[in-house]
Amino acid sequence: MRIRRQCCSRCLSSSMKKTALFVLIAFSSATAVSFDYGEALKKSLLYFEAQRSGRLPYNQRVDLVGGYYDAGDHVKFGLPMAFTVTMLSWSVVEYRDEIKGAGQLAHAMEAIKWGTDYFIKAHTEPNVLWIEVGDGDTDHYCWQRPEDMTTSRQAYKVDAQNPGSDVAAETAAAIAAASMAFRDSNPHYSHLLLHHAQELFDFADMYRGKYDGSVGAVKSYYASVSGYRDELLWAAMWLYRATGNDQYWAYVVNNAECFGGIGWAITEFSWDVKYAGLQILASKVLMEEKPERYANVLKQYQSKAEHYLCSCLQKNNESNVDLTPGGLLYVRQWNNMQYVSSATFLLTVYSDYLQKANKILNCVGQEVRPQEMLEFAKSQVDYILGSNPRGMSYLVGFGSNYPINIHHRGASIVSYKENSGFIGCTQGYDHWYSRSRPNPNVLVGALVGGPDNLDNFRDHRGNYMQTEACTYNTAPLVGVFARLNTSKLPLSQSQLVYSV
Repeated sequence: MRIRRQCCSRCLSSSMKKTALFVLIAFSSATAVSFDYGEALKKSLLYFEAQRSGRLPYNQRVDLVGGYYDAGDHVKFGLPMAFTVTMLSWSVVEYRDEIKGAGQLAHAMEAIKWGTDYFIKAHTEPNVLWIEVGDGDTDHYCWQRPEDMTTSRQAYKVDAQNPGSDVAAETAAAIAAASMAFRDSNPHYSHLLLHHAQELFDFADMYRGKYDGSVGAVKSYYASVSGYRDELLWAAMWLYRATGNDQYWAYVVNNAECFGGIGWAITEFSWDVKYAGLQILASKVLMEEKPERYANVLKQYQSKAEHYLCSCLQKNNESNVDLTPGGLLYVRQWNNMQYVSSATFLLTVYSDYLQKANKILNCVGQEVRPQEMLEFAKSQVDYILGSNPRGMSYLVGFGSNYPINIHHRGASIVSYKENSGFIGCTQGYDHWYSRSRPNPNVLVGALVGGPDNLDNFRDHRGNYMQTEACTYNTAPLVGVFARLNTSKLPLSQSQLVYSV
């Protein structure tokens, strides 16, 4: 990981110059490529086990054991971790039966619980949340396995005097979503999660402020560019879904305009920007519950949601999300796959919402059937799994051609079981980071940053913009893989054919 400062895409990026390489959608079954989405689902969940943070000494004064490293480093950043858990939980809420049918439900629930157990520990008082362990600056001076870690394990918190509404609200959203996932299988734990979620939301709302203004250590890595208002609305929506309490629904409606919920038409859904996901969920309420009292506000939420979806589908006239020549959604140079996976999830769930409500998506002068939305989502997944100009799977460990030099400390250094000898900071850089041979360990299920806007990809350990994987890249795909594993779509409709 390096500096991750990112800008919210409130304005759409300019159109890319076209090259001679172009894409056709083939409908001939002779050109179809079949991907095993069940296998992809299994491997995606295995990745989260590789990202787990482990045990600390018996005399550790603050028990922050657990949680996830965000990427290839050894820092636990609370905001992206919470978004990861939210997306894992949303996947189970929407596609529990499909995940169970693939034999992966227990693993999915374990992945969620590893995160929520940590959040419960980190929420030590009603108005205190520990939001980071480790320091990005010192961490980047070292290239070590987690077993050899010598870098700072300083912990950082937000509280009433040093607020962090964005990270506290996203954590509340994650825990509330998880409470829905655990409601039937573990009602006691689900109730405990709801208690923490409600306290965290109250804390986030009462003491408002951006967490990167309170904790300077996150500014160069996960700055909250979009602010905290999107997370407050997002958390309230999830608490409404989890509790059915009208006070949360009123919050979403009454703050819709002043918090930007019905104002921003954007092209990104990410760990930083939650508006599109919020708008999708509000649209679900409109379609399924039909609350007449708030219909006008809900229709505005839906309008913004459908603007986002139509932009992804290339049906908003000139204001569309860019596509690479090979057909991949392209938002930003750094770790673009995070935006692909999150967009694919929203397209998938919304297609199901429309199908259930017997409705269609209305874009600029065009009508889009739910099946067509799902076909486009499938095309993005198939690109990720290998149907692209390079014939490369960007999901590590899937297929026979995937990145072998990913930017990840644990993957790039021989395992502790094979060699328990201590590896120091500079030794790791000199001997393991700089070597030209492939990583000795395969980080199965990791979704790397992916190709550039021309489908080019350089598989080099130092090319962290493209070869580093993050938990929030893979998390949205869990639900999508499960959904596609049971889909009846013709295989040929997402096959890409390339011509020069």
